[in-house]
Amino acid sequence: MVPNMSSTLSLIGFGEAGSTFARAGDWSARVYDVKTDGAARAEMLARYDEAGVTAAETTAEAVQGAGAVFSVVTADQALAAARAAAEAFAQDAFFFDMNSVAPDTKRAAAAVIGAAGGRYIDVAVMAPVNPARMAVPLLVSGPYADQGAALLSDVGFTKVRIVGIEVGRASTIKMLRSVIFKGMEALTAECVLACERAGVLDEVLGSLGAEWPTLADYRLDRMMVHGVRRAAEMEESAKTLEALGIDPLMTRGTIARQRQIGSLAISPIPETLDAKLERLNTQ
Repeated sequence: MVPNMSSTLSLIGFGEAGSTFARAGDWSARVYDVKTDGAARAEMLARYDEAGVTAAETTAEAVQGAGAVFSVVTADQALAAARAAAEAFAQDAFFFDMNSVAPDTKRAAAAVIGAAGGRYIDVAVMAPVNPARMAVPLLVSGPYADQGAALLSDVGFTKVRIVGIEVGRASTIKMLRSVIFKGMEALTAECVLACERAGVLDEVLGSLGAEWPTLADYRLDRMMVHGVRRAAEMEESAKTLEALGIDPLMTRGTIARQRQIGSLAISPIPETLDAKLERLNTQ
């Protein structure tokens, strides 16, 4: 492992995950997020300042000289982020690919980083980063998994587990698990929207169990906030299934439902399940 790595961190992406890790880990990192290139620049710069990180104008500038780079971008930008980072990657630096993408996407990114002289780590983030923060469970795989896991612990992560030496193994576990978890969100949304219109919401949820009103509210909330991002992640789950020879029939429906609800961009999110359903059913 490279010593004193916590002083030379770089972050690509400063959304929910990246910003949470930087604050919770008290990282003095250089950061680039594509949003600083647009209308949200002032807001992003203020967020960097509040989190105690240093703004970079490009991905290459962010990773220049860094010993450890954390890529936490949207699924559709994961490979592009690796390619941009490779332009200025330090020899033997670690690249932690924490993005929710298919194993083939991770293997392609690993090839890019390896060609630049870097050490690639496949990381799967296995739960919402909030409220877990640095206690979020992480799975790691790849030929540098041992060193990568030790470094992750050094910078503050407390639940790191090595699952293999192959790049793509950690992401395969995450992608196939998402078929269930994000699929359950989509099924729940479809069910409760219909129940509310039919006037049988309480009866159906009551028949499923006492915890279901709370579960339904939470799942709908996550889709309303993160549905577009979840749809992109599920596109990667579909690729994972197809690579394994499984036709992603159900997953395609999950993609459509997650994207449909997330694309409504409702803000602020209504607080109760009834209020959420009323808002969605009037769109």
